[in-house]
Amino acid sequence: MDRAVPEDANRRSLTVEVRRVGSGAVVAPVGELDHHSADALREVLGQCVAEGCPRILIDCSGLAFCDSTGLNVLLATRLDAEAAGGQVHLAAMSPIVARIFEITGATAVFTVHRSVEEALAAMPTD
Repeated sequence: MDRAVPEDANRRSLTVEVRRVGSGAVVAPVGELDHHSADALREVLGQCVAEGCPRILIDCSGLAFCDSTGLNVLLATRLDAEAAGGQVHLAAMSPIVARIFEITGATAVFTVHRSVEEALAAMPTD
């Protein structure tokens, strides 16, 4: 499942790396997550859920920006994962990305960790 989604005209300045950790996955979007690039992340997260990945950790450390479209991708993924018996955690948000979650109240529906290491330690294993 390790892969990177390359940039193209419809996926401006966003790459998405995925690495397996046990039966879960760490998904690391890098760049700007907005209406131009959200499909790149939506595609990768949808595949993780479809493959039955019970735990998805989104490493936000590489996100320079996230708009409402990006936030909606994350919220939809959380709902899909929970409906399938899984969970989505977020980690390592920059202040600019954390701000949109605070303004919208999305921090109330996600488990947010300061670091990827902290998140991995807190998430249940197989």
